[in-house]
Amino acid sequence: MRMNNEQTRRCFVTGGSGFIGRKLIDVLVRQGYAVRVLTRHKNRGFPVGVRVVLGDLASVGCHLSESLEGCTVIFHCAGEVRDVAAMRSLHIDGTKFLIQAVLKEAERRKQSIHWVQLSSVGAYGPIQGMAHAERIVTEDTPVHPVGEYEITKTISDELVLDAGKNGLLSCSIVRPSNVIGANMSNQSLYSLGRMVEKGLFFYIGPPGAIATYIHVDDVVEVLIRCSVDPRAKGKTFNISNDCLLEEMIEGMAKSLGVTCPKLRVPVSLARVIARAASKIVPIPLTQGRINALVARTRYPYSKLERELNFSPSISISHAIGEVVLAKQGL
Repeated sequence: MRMNNEQTRRCFVTGGSGFIGRKLIDVLVRQGYAVRVLTRHKNRGFPVGVRVVLGDLASVGCHLSESLEGCTVIFHCAGEVRDVAAMRSLHIDGTKFLIQAVLKEAERRKQSIHWVQLSSVGAYGPIQGMAHAERIVTEDTPVHPVGEYEITKTISDELVLDAGKNGLLSCSIVRPSNVIGANMSNQSLYSLGRMVEKGLFFYIGPPGAIATYIHVDDVVEVLIRCSVDPRAKGKTFNISNDCLLEEMIEGMAKSLGVTCPKLRVPVSLARVIARAASKIVPIPLTQGRINALVARTRYPYSKLERELNFSPSISISHAIGEVVLAKQGL
């Protein structure tokens, strides 16, 4: 969706060096936005015209006042996924610091600034009970995050929503499921591709498990749509393009030019194998991996479709080929 303002809009992006943030910046530039990006690293090869602001949200020495001047939209995409010790300072303290700076700029201009927050469906937590039970998660599902990343990101969401109540800042929260695309950083999906390619993958339990993924291009479209559509203000949106696990694996096998897996083992047997093998040698089959391969949780995009007229345009069964082939350099 292109902006319809006659005047170029200025936006401020955090997390622009990340997988989603970088894709977002590329699209914003193509659509004519004046983009400023906060980054800890100067030489990231951002598109021509992007104003790079060196700084770290997790650092007390980060100064943003001048960088936020004239910005009407904030895309807060910063996130730490590897260093557990750094998650709280970035996701919570960093969000507080950015909120203070944005509110200060909004007060100075006497003009509201819109904040688009990149979050995660991890805010709703894992299923309680049997891993293979049917579960539908909507934006009305109570949050119940488990794990430092999910907990701190959810607190960040709540901080933004609270800040949006004073009139100087409006906000939209976007919660994607597992985001895929060429050059993504999700190593578990690449590992799955290697298993399929080598003929080592097998299904666990009865058919019908759900793969909860969304293409990065669809996520970027929603982020930008939330920045320009007034109907998105004050709203939280989940985005996932769920499909059957069998459909995703078939798409993966087809793109790799290998036979589609047929073997299927009972859940109980898979768990016994995982427990026994883990005592001898590390293997990819863990209890957590089994839970993921039998899960039947869905994240409908009904609210996005109903309120913003959006539905995902890229099917996961087709996009999965792009992912595994890009990893192989094909």
